[in-house]
Amino acid sequence: MTVREILKMGDARLLRQAKAIEHFNTPELLQGVADMKETMLAASGAGLAAPQIAWDVQLVIFGTGQVISRYPDAAPVPFTVLINPVITPLSSEEQNDWEGCLSVPGLRAVVPRWQHIRYTGFDQFGNEIDRTAEGFHAKVVQHECDHLNGILYPQRVRDFAKFGFNSVLFPELAPEKSA
Repeated sequence: MTVREILKMGDARLLRQAKAIEHFNTPELLQGVADMKETMLAASGAGLAAPQIAWDVQLVIFGTGQVISRYPDAAPVPFTVLINPVITPLSSEEQNDWEGCLSVPGLRAVVPRWQHIRYTGFDQFGNEIDRTAEGFHAKVVQHECDHLNGILYPQRVRDFAKFGFNSVLFPELAPEKSA
């Protein structure tokens, strides 16, 4: 497993449409998933999309099954590998909540997302996935899947008064400075 470089906002590769995966359970796919998981965990992320590590395929991972330090109030989300995802909103109800992104380090914004969704796709072995999600789980899935369409969360912000640096918005969460 290898911790890969995470592309940052401004890199044109983050704006491309990812390609569908046609073959499952291949050595390349399994290694890629392992590298993505290692990268996500090393960055204390809630999820990671393949385009964020310059891999142009429809693959996202999310969840750790534990509370994530960057989102201490969020319920744990089960670790999931989701390939060729399709998201269907189950209602028009939206949630407006703070989001951050490993490709947009140091910043957060309030972003609208569907509250209840159904997502389908496949795992790395080709097994079908068909789940419903709400709240934080739904938000993470939508955020990661946006990357497959070249969308970063700042493109979804509606109120830029609620967009800024973590250290300014949430000073209580900023690491202590040494004297």
